[in-house]
Amino acid sequence: MKMHVLSGGRLRMRKSVYLPDADRAETIDLPVSCYLLRHAEGNVLFDTGCHPTTTTDAGARWGAMAKAMNPISQPDENLITQLELVGLTPLDIDVVVNSHFHSDHCGCNEFFKRATVICHRKELDAASAADGVQKGYLPIDWQQPMPIEAIDAERDLYDDGRIVLMPLPGHTVGMTAALVSLDRSGAFLLASDAVPLQANLDRELNPRNTWDAEQSTRSMEEVRRIAAGGAQVLFGHDADQWASLRKGQDAYD
Repeated sequence: MKMHVLSGGRLRMRKSVYLPDADRAETIDLPVSCYLLRHAEGNVLFDTGCHPTTTTDAGARWGAMAKAMNPISQPDENLITQLELVGLTPLDIDVVVNSHFHSDHCGCNEFFKRATVICHRKELDAASAADGVQKGYLPIDWQQPMPIEAIDAERDLYDDGRIVLMPLPGHTVGMTAALVSLDRSGAFLLASDAVPLQANLDRELNPRNTWDAEQSTRSMEEVRRIAAGGAQVLFGHDADQWASLRKGQDAYD
């Protein structure tokens, strides 16, 4: 199996959203990471990043949310263009795993018309609720015609230990990570927004946009346990880590 790290865009936000003690006037630039897992049984995407149109008119798609979560991507910084770098099109994708249904993690779902979407059942319920939009779940991004398979607990995707989906609630009610095991490169925990920045883990800081701080703290404890077992944690939006990773065609295997 190979893992390709692909860009799903870039955002500029208030730094204090992620590090509550930061000056509220200070901003932070955040990579949006997506992962292509080329398993013998199928091509799997973990998260799909921001929709391509957000690079030119985020307000038209996201409304008021675009003021708090400002895309600063270049036109080629979207998952569809990134897949071309590894010789794939959206129709080559069999499974899309959404860590959660915020728009910077499911924005390109609509393109993967042959795929089955996997998410946590509680995340699907929260996005479908009457107050879903108020909680940041935009139907234009997550509500697509492809079949959705909702999980309730840990799921070994192909029953071989290669891609294990792990609920890590806190950022959202159905936040889900993936523990990926590769032959040469070892194990990686795709943490998404369970731990957006390394500083959140190191300093035991819950971001301001946390749904449940107590559950988030417990999830970060689980992330530390997994890291102590030898897995490298790939954070959801850490610019320093992003700069250090292989990307595009330069896969981990």
